[in-house]
Formats: sequence, C-alpha cells, structure tokens
Amino acid sequence: MKSILKLFTLIILFITVSCKTKNEFTLENESVARIINVSSDGHLFTSEVLNKIAGKKLIPKDKEEFRLRISQGTHIEGSDLVLSSEDFKFIKVLQEDSNSLGFLLKNKEHQLEVEVYYEVGKDDFYIHKYLNIRSTKPVTLERIDVESLSLEDIYQPYQIKQITSQGVAQWRPGLGQPLYGSESATFFGIEFPGANNYVENKKGYCGYLWGKEIKADEIYISHKAVIGVGDDSEYIQETFFNYIDRIRIRPLRLQIQYNSWFDFYSGVDKAKFNQSVSKVQQELVKEREVDPLNAYVIDDGWQDVSADWSDKVWKVNSKFDADFSTSFENVELADSKLGLWMSPGCLLGGEPAVQKLREQGFETLGKWMSMAGPKYMQLLEDRMLELTNNGVNYFKLDGIFGHLNTREFELHGDQYGIPYMPQLGTEGLSASDPILNDSKFDELKTYYLVAGTERLMELFRKQHAVDPNVYVVISNGAYLSPWWLMYIDAVWMINAGDAAGGSNRTEELVYRDGVYYETWQKENTQFPINSVFNHEPKKVKSGESPEVFSQYLWMNLSRGTGFVELYIKTQELSESDWDVLAKGLKWAKTAFPYFKRAKIHGGNPKESEIYGYTGWNEDGGYISFHNPSNLPQTYSVILDRKLGLIEGKNKYYVSSPLENATEFVQKEYIHGSEVKILLKPREVKILDFR
Repeated sequence: MKSILKLFTLIILFITVSCKTKNEFTLENESVARIINVSSDGHLFTSEVLNKIAGKKLIPKDKEEFRLRISQGTHIEGSDLVLSSEDFKFIKVLQEDSNSLGFLLKNKEHQLEVEVYYEVGKDDFYIHKYLNIRSTKPVTLERIDVESLSLEDIYQPYQIKQITSQGVAQWRPGLGQPLYGSESATFFGIEFPGANNYVENKKGYCGYLWGKEIKADEIYISHKAVIGVGDDSEYIQETFFNYIDRIRIRPLRLQIQYNSWFDFYSGVDKAKFNQSVSKVQQELVKEREVDPLNAYVIDDGWQDVSADWSDKVWKVNSKFDADFSTSFENVELADSKLGLWMSPGCLLGGEPAVQKLREQGFETLGKWMSMAGPKYMQLLEDRMLELTNNGVNYFKLDGIFGHLNTREFELHGDQYGIPYMPQLGTEGLSASDPILNDSKFDELKTYYLVAGTERLMELFRKQHAVDPNVYVVISNGAYLSPWWLMYIDAVWMINAGDAAGGSNRTEELVYRDGVYYETWQKENTQFPINSVFNHEPKKVKSGESPEVFSQYLWMNLSRGTGFVELYIKTQELSESDWDVLAKGLKWAKTAFPYFKRAKIHGGNPKESEIYGYTGWNEDGGYISFHNPSNLPQTYSVILDRKLGLIEGKNKYYVSSPLENATEFVQKEYIHGSEVKILLKPREVKILDFR
C-alpha cells in the first residue's frame, strides 16, 4: 500500500513539475507553424517559424520577440528608452488553444505589462500577432515593434523614404510596405497603412511610430503583425497579394463609372450632370448594350464653400438640390448610383472654407485642415456617413495629406494629442515649409501621418458598416500601402498628374506608363496594380481614328485596374468614339477576372522600349504590348509563371479585340511556349488567351 501511495505521489509530482516547467508552445495549421519558447531565465521568444508549404524553416538568430520605445513625451528630449522582450519576465500563459496563444510578461522596473497574443485560422497561410500594453503610470509609446526578428534571409523590397513637404512628384513615404524572405518564401508586416517595416543588419522590424501617451492602467492594443508563407521565394509577391486579396474590406470589383470633371470642370450643375448621365446611358447602355455603369460622379463644383460649415461640412451649393434629389433620380433611371468628389483636407475646391473653419476653432494646418483634428474630423465623419446613408455609393477623396506638389504636416499638435517635437526647431515653421524636406523631421512628420491614417481608418470602418457596398478611392496626398485596402477600394497611384501629358496618344501612354514603370519596376512598390486609381481613360475631343483611339483605350484598360473612371466630354464624342468605348468596356468586363493578378512586363516606356501588361487565372489571360518608339521592334515573352500563368493548363487559343493582330488569331500555345511579336512604330497589340 505504501509503495502504491509513493508511486502515486511521484506521478502527481511529475505532472506538477511538467506543467510548471513547460517551456515550448506551438501554434500551427497545415500551412504554417510558429514555435514559442520560454527560456530558462524567463524570457519569451520565437525559436522557429515553419513554412510547411515550401518545406522551409526559419530560426531567429537572437531571442528578441518585440521592442518598445517609451518616453516621458516626444517633446522631452533624452527621455526615450528602448525595451525589448528580453527586458520582460514571463509570468503566465493566458491562452492556449488550437488557434491562439497568449502570454503575460512584466517589467517591474518600468511598471509595464505586455500581453503577447498569436492567432492562426484553420485555412490561413499566415499567423497574426499583437501586443496589449499596460503601464501602472503614464507613459508615452513612441514606437511599437510588434515583431523584431533576426533572420538570415529577411530583406526590404521597397527602400525609398521621401516624406517631403515640397517637390513635384516627390512623395514616397515608404509606409506600410512588407518585408520578404529571400529563401524561406515568407512575408512580414503590420496590418496598418502607416507602419514602418524595415531591415537593418539582417534584422526585420515590423512596427510603427505612435508617439502618444497611455494613462495609468490604460490598455493599448497594438496593430496586428503578420507572418505569411508561400511555395516559392521567387513568387512571394504573388503570395503576398493573395493575402491582401483575402483581407481587404470588400472584394475586388470592376467599378466602371462616369466622372464630370473633364466634361464641365467646376462648372458642373444638376442640369449639365443630368444631360451627361442621359447621354452616356443612351449611347453606351441602350444603344450599344454595355452593362449599366456602377456610378455617375459629380466632381469638384457641388460644394458651397461660402456657407457656415461649423455645424455641417461640405454643404451643397445652389447648383444642386440640397439633398441631391434630382441627381439621385437621374442616376436611378440609369440603373446606377451617385458618386461624389470630396476633399477631406479641404484642398483644391474646398480650400476657401478653411479660413472660416480656423476662425471657428477647427483644427487647421496651413492652407488646409488637419486629418487628425478631433473637432474637424468628427464633422467630416458625420457628413460622410450621412451622405453614405442617403445613398451616395462612391467617394473620390481628393486631398488627404496634400497633393502632387505640396504636403502639410502638424508641427504643433500638443493641444489635441498629436505628438510634437519643438526640440527640432519647429517654432515659426509653416506646415509645408520647404525646410521640412530635411529627413531630420521625418519622425515628426510620420507621427502626423500615423495619427491621420488611424482617424481615417476609423471613419472608413463606420462607412462600411453603413453601406458594405460603398466604393471609396483615396486620391491626392495618399500613399501606396497595400494595407489601405483593409479600409477602402483603390488608391491614387501617386506622383502623376490627373491628365496624362503629351501631344498624341503615344506620348500620353508613355507619360502614365512611365510612372507605372518607375513605381512598380524601379522602386519595387508592393501594391496590387488592380487597385490603382490612375485618372484614365480620357476622351475630350473627337477627330482621331477609331484605330488610334482603340489602341490607346485597350492599352489603358490592360493595365488591369478594377477602377475604370471615364473622363469624357459627352457631347464631343462621335458615333465611332462611342462604338470604340463600348467595345472596350465590354472587353474589360470579360478580362476582369484576370485583373486580380495583373502586372507590368517589358522595358521602360520612357526609353522607347516595348512594354505591356498581363493578367491570368486558371482559365486564361491576356497580354498587351506597346512599342512607343519610332521604329519597328520585335519582342518576345515566355508563357510561364514569371509572366503570371498558373501551372496546370496545357493549351491556349489566341484571339484579339483589335484588328491588327490577325497573325495570332486561332493560334495555339502551351505553357512554356514563346510568344514572339512584331510591332510597328507606336503600335499597341492585345492578345487574349483562352
């Protein structure tokens, strides 16, 4: 009996000791695993990340799990201190189940607690992580690096940081860009457009500047970090874009719409707008059987900037009904929705309202409104939600943090909780002072961009709750982070004018496509082309041949953006112009399933090299080609995964929506084939593969 009792006691003791000393935890599904350890001296760290898809293992070179930079305030020089996970002691497991892990850590010296949580979905190819941070005394969280991983193959594909106040087409903040693994087929980042993810000495930091104070015992919940895995490091961007497509707030849609800007500029009124709605509906939908447009948009010109906006911003002038009732009726007759231009920062046509708002105590910067000002942003949110609730289904938000030439920043935001840094010598500087181009101000400028971005995110979440089918574009002054797509539908391509410059269609294409090439090929911007706003196609006069207009239009549509806004002068178009436009829009609908994987190929348009766009899915794809030079050129592509093809399909049949590629019609190609093509000077060809 005693021996049995002794054995039972030993078993209980063994179980107790085992429970107390468990120091390894695994979170996994069929695609990915993350192994978390507690070291013998009580520190939490990731020991391995497994890419089960590619059969790769990542082993961090150190034990740093996260990093915090704290201070007594961004304005108090020398008070900042960097703490890493190794400065925190493991206290207990908070959560452990099949799809989540949670741990409590403490730093007694600085009276901080951090809860570290990890999550994975059953069918996800990525793992999330976030921090809950609590302090027993007020503390400023200057920077939060949710991930701090030292990995041999981690790299930063986008490396430009151009947070300028002045400079034409010199706006590349570099915020919200992912990191990749060159051998492990992995991606890393923060699900926040304003994040600053970077690599230094083979160590990846996924975090963001925040700069605000949390009160005693207040809990701050960080934005989520993500680690994802793919099948091949050469195609990790493809995997990353698949992830973005999965997490975006609304599915990628083909949004075809009319915009009044090139038709009437700011002279638009309800009668002119109705005339254009009726004309487009008659010519495209009724006579040429194009599907009804998704929206008809009233651009700059409807707002009453002379009115008192202290109770409601963006009031309607006398050119329209106060509730847009006539315009709503007209677009409903066209089986469509009403869209509006607005400028959140009161730029461009909203600028005259700023001075009065300043006098009434609303938060302004220089010439424009603050995107982080509590009073103004609440009014803006109220108005946008009201318009959305009333049935406005599309919003073009033009002018957020500035425009093509100038940006403004909050330098003195202490009165409403925006980080400020007077030690930089900001006294006397204007919000867009050229001095601010100096990189020494980058942290201060980023604090404002982060605060403004977070406030816009809050607004967009509420807008989606009002209308889950609303379509929102952020235009001038936005920046190209793919994580914006968690809140809106398309982003201005940045650093390009609203009218493509040039004396002919070739020059117009080279201008716009030259920016595409710079943005995606040279700068390595990690943003899906399918969600770009590029201010085209444009057709403001007749007289060009159907062939010339067709080649311009198809090249434009082949860029693969799901957002097609028609900038046309409706009364100037000829019958043949309408014919071409209708045929092009029908092609866009047919090709749209391929836009999800659209990409640029070929050389530099500005160097007169052949280039084009391509997109594919399981059923086929398309390739466009443009020879911008004055000489004939031959070009070839291989139909393989590098071009975007999905392996497994054996045979494709070729057709073309244009009449200049008859030599390819009904040709057959298999995966891996070479397509060789001859293009005349300034010629565009389109090949469809089924």
